[in-house]
Amino acid sequence: MYSFDYQRPEQSDAAVQFLKQHEDAKYLGGGQSLLPTMRLRLARPSALVDVTRIAAMKSIAVTGDKVTIGGAVCHAEVGANADMKRALPGLAQLASHIGDRQVRERGTIGGSLANDDPAACYPAAVLALNATIVTDRRRIAADDFFLGMYETALEPDELITAVEFPLVERAAYEKFRNPASHFALVGVFVAKHADGVRVAITGAAPCVFRASELEAVLSKEFSVASARSTTISADTLNDDMHASAVYRAHLIPILAGRAVDRANSF
Repeated sequence: MYSFDYQRPEQSDAAVQFLKQHEDAKYLGGGQSLLPTMRLRLARPSALVDVTRIAAMKSIAVTGDKVTIGGAVCHAEVGANADMKRALPGLAQLASHIGDRQVRERGTIGGSLANDDPAACYPAAVLALNATIVTDRRRIAADDFFLGMYETALEPDELITAVEFPLVERAAYEKFRNPASHFALVGVFVAKHADGVRVAITGAAPCVFRASELEAVLSKEFSVASARSTTISADTLNDDMHASAVYRAHLIPILAGRAVDRANSF
């Protein structure tokens, strides 16, 4: 590891101001993706701004018809929070199975979303639940946030301070994970809203995406059989050493059916 400046502000305004003063500085959440890339010299920021001590970004609140999770809340906290388990058990279940114990204790929801790994779990939940990403300067709808592989709508110095999830009728997540990394070869999040069903897929393509075919059939009948009867095209899916595009296309409706079954059991 090379030398770099390290700052640990206690206010989000101070974090943003410091980043603006350093052209190549980076925000640091759990560091589960950033630090390995720095060790490999794939990223070489001259300064890191640790946001994990900002109290306003460390809380989970269930109020009215939504759940608000601070950007610096780690995965383990989301998975273990009693209010989360009651309000959005599907999201709590997803968080409790990200990576391994070490990753869950350090990784943060804001860091995961800002990184936008194409096989990460949280993007599927954010997109399917129609969440809102709250930053230091604006609110970004889930449908507008994910732009491509490791690419989001965030400005270079923009900080995710919280994520707001609306409460839904039912929701759950299922993934077929790589046994080594625990990243999703395919992950499917299904959410039944009052006005229809949203289904988001991670791990199967260069960027998380909504599965319109599954949304259409599950909005008519929210059942395992409906999900399993759906055919997904393999044309735009990943084809690599871990799984072929055809195999991923085959997995999507199977995992969607399992997610529906789990959602109905919560």
